[in-house]
Amino acid sequence: MSQAHYRTCNLCEAMCGVVIHTEEGLEGEGVRITSVKGDQNDPFSRGHICAKAIALKTLQEDPDRLRYPMKRTTDGWQEISWQQAFDEVEQGIKAVQAKYGRHAVGFYVGNPTVHNLGATLFVPPLMAALHSKNKFSATSVDQLPHMLAALQMFGHQLLLPIPDVDNTDFMLMLGANPAASNGSLMTGGDIMGRIKGIQQRGGRVVVLDPRRTETAQQVGEHIFIKPASDVYFLAALLHVLFKETTLNKAAIEQQALGLEMLELAVESFSPERVATVTGIEAAVIRQLAHDFAKAERAVCYGRMGVCTQEFGGVSAWLINAINVVTGNLDKVGGALFNHPAVDLVGLTSSSPALRGSFNRYQSRVRGLPEFNGELPVAVLAEEILTEGKGQIKALITHAGNPVLSTPNGQQVDQALASLDFMVAIDIYLNETTRHAHIILPPTGVLEHGHYDLVFNILAVRNVSKYSPPLLTPPDNTRHDWQILLELAARFNANNAKEKWLWQGIKRIVERLQPEGILDLLLQLGPYGQLPLGLTPVAAQSSQLLIKALNAFPPTHGVARQLKQLLTATPLNGKAQGLSLAKLKANPHGLDLGALQPSLAERICTPDRKVILAPHLYLAELSRAFTQLNAHQRREPNQFLLIGRRHIRSNNSWLHNSLPLIKGKNRCTAMMNQADASALAVNEGDMIRVKSRVGDITLPVEIVDDMMTGVISIPHGFGHHRQGTQLSIAEGKAGVSMNDITDEHYVDGISGTAALNGLAVTVLPMTAKTKAKKSKQIDVLN
Repeated sequence: MSQAHYRTCNLCEAMCGVVIHTEEGLEGEGVRITSVKGDQNDPFSRGHICAKAIALKTLQEDPDRLRYPMKRTTDGWQEISWQQAFDEVEQGIKAVQAKYGRHAVGFYVGNPTVHNLGATLFVPPLMAALHSKNKFSATSVDQLPHMLAALQMFGHQLLLPIPDVDNTDFMLMLGANPAASNGSLMTGGDIMGRIKGIQQRGGRVVVLDPRRTETAQQVGEHIFIKPASDVYFLAALLHVLFKETTLNKAAIEQQALGLEMLELAVESFSPERVATVTGIEAAVIRQLAHDFAKAERAVCYGRMGVCTQEFGGVSAWLINAINVVTGNLDKVGGALFNHPAVDLVGLTSSSPALRGSFNRYQSRVRGLPEFNGELPVAVLAEEILTEGKGQIKALITHAGNPVLSTPNGQQVDQALASLDFMVAIDIYLNETTRHAHIILPPTGVLEHGHYDLVFNILAVRNVSKYSPPLLTPPDNTRHDWQILLELAARFNANNAKEKWLWQGIKRIVERLQPEGILDLLLQLGPYGQLPLGLTPVAAQSSQLLIKALNAFPPTHGVARQLKQLLTATPLNGKAQGLSLAKLKANPHGLDLGALQPSLAERICTPDRKVILAPHLYLAELSRAFTQLNAHQRREPNQFLLIGRRHIRSNNSWLHNSLPLIKGKNRCTAMMNQADASALAVNEGDMIRVKSRVGDITLPVEIVDDMMTGVISIPHGFGHHRQGTQLSIAEGKAGVSMNDITDEHYVDGISGTAALNGLAVTVLPMTAKTKAKKSKQIDVLN
């Protein structure tokens, strides 16, 4: 008999509702998934899903997925018990720290971590337990510039302005392709339906990108822009807004500080000055500025292509500045802050330490800055390979594959192979985890409950939905949170007293489980109960947490903050009785309302105003101006590299799903017909793409949608390395774009990897070079 289960798909940011049908299999087979469809009754996604949703089934059923701890031995991988695995991990990590110091252990967190409730809650305690400054995550190959801009301008790293796509009249989009990504830092079920809705109600969507992306093809208006030149376009747009449009400066100064400094900073960036470097005619820039200023409700939005470039930090700042000076920040139809049911901003805004940090310390070798307790992942390999005090000798990874997802992947590969000890918390034996000494695999995506703590902060509406476990995990398996909690307790226990303390805390948290913590957070949020009205589960959770927090010394800042939150009254004036029980009673989810202006109550800066001209951005904009001429030179056979994404992929880990990877080869180098003709290559011919750090060989795909002088290669491929266990992905191995991205090419402010705009040399493959390359690959493998 078929049974329906309602969940949120947690494979990307969109939070689409799905209905999964199961039925009992034959004796001994257990429950079978028979279909995955869009949930028509989900108030957020309204029945929309993309092709990726089928991976909820294929990931769960993948025979390559690991389920029990694995140890690498001279005879190959050996399955071991959880007790042995935890003991060896504890011994290995503590031995490295005893010999080389606490900073000799690094930690890398991959993108899937934030799509997992238990992992989101329990990765931070494990990272803290290591007491190491060498912490890294996918943040610094993704959205870090936007988070830094939020910290600098609004006082909190999570105060990220969200485009109000449901109400805007004019959306100006740079470096984003929501038709492939489903939206990013703009979480919205059926995001393309929402964006198309702008045009349907008479508005405009203008996409600036070096490629006429799937998004640009669907919404109609597209302008080619040279890779990594967004900073010049945005500065010129502001220049025109100040010089040629009527700005309500009095209103701006009520909301923000530094308007005159911003105007002075963009004084030299006239449209005529930047036309060549951007590839956009001055008249087009000028008209866009006027049209944006005249629109009743407009929003400027930029994403991955904006962040991961040399001037990604200053570009993220300028996007916010454009929304501010045109009166579109904190305005319906502009850029708004939301009020999620679990309000991480509200829970942390009273503590400066919890709002975020920047440049408190720097990386040992190159001196790149810390952000929120993490170093840019572009320095990970050098911190492992460079000898000296503080050298990373051991590494823990969680749900990450930096060999394929971070710059100079070949160097990362080499670095991981040199570690004294490595632990991977991962479901796959992949290009990164093959270097681990111990792999600790968590349960499958459908075997634990789910709630989007992070992506509700980025949602285009305030919504809330809980997904209970759909399947019972096999005996003797562990959830992410159980693995992370066990390791955190062990690494915090350095003597008998600490061991006793942390074992007690561990038992309390095991009683709560992530759902107990979630229930408490929901009721502490803007739609929850007042403390005196807590449900029994949340009240018990609160009492247990207070008991655990009492074990910490009074000087422990985080513990003190949490105790204050748990005992404060009243918490809010919007109590609607939201709790885990209420979400369980509404399996399709709850719509909590549209985004509303809230800057005055949300902002965390000292003067409660937006800081329009932070000094670090002014200096970086000045540096960008000095490089204007450098961007105009092009050597023979030189192209600018950009990445790309496909609707059927997300990270490298989805490449082991046959329904998502089958079909024609997607690992191709897209280029314009004129460039292909100049190189004397035809569709499908092999080319060699070289950079300072390496070279790759892949087939050409000739398209009309590429800007001349630009080449596009997708992210996440390169499954040809030996020692992996990815049978489907290996059949579509491709090559890794990150084998040619340069770890020294980074955003000048934040150190975020600049994966776009890198100059590469492209050469056609002759019969002789093909044979030589084939021989080199055989030697490497």
